[in-house]
Amino acid sequence: MTELQKEQIGKLRNMGLGYAGIAKKMGLTKDQVSSYCRRKGLTGFKSNGKNEYDGDFCRNCGKTLTHTPGKKKRKFCSTECRLAWWNANPEKMNRKAMYSYTCPVCGSAFSAYGNAHRIYCSRECSRFARYGHV
Repeated sequence: MTELQKEQIGKLRNMGLGYAGIAKKMGLTKDQVSSYCRRKGLTGFKSNGKNEYDGDFCRNCGKTLTHTPGKKKRKFCSTECRLAWWNANPEKMNRKAMYSYTCPVCGSAFSAYGNAHRIYCSRECSRFARYGHV
């Protein structure tokens, strides 16, 4: 959790948001938010149930995001933050198009994402099948 995220948790908690609301807006877990609030003494008052703050935060760095009306809401402040977050959280990707194959040249098992017509596990195996050498 970054220092900016910690500041924003404090601000949102003082505005009356609950742990779940803060966690959803910031892309954190409810347990992370409640643990931080307990450590910093931000407990003891109940959420009013209203989300008075309508903005969102970058999932990676915690910066406040501005949204364009009529467009899809942003989740990241920049391409760098988006790539950094997805590289740090590969288990959260919803990969439905995973295919498993066996290479006809070397016999190794491999998987490919999004390519249902792949044959070889590598370029070396492809060259070997085509030209007879690597």
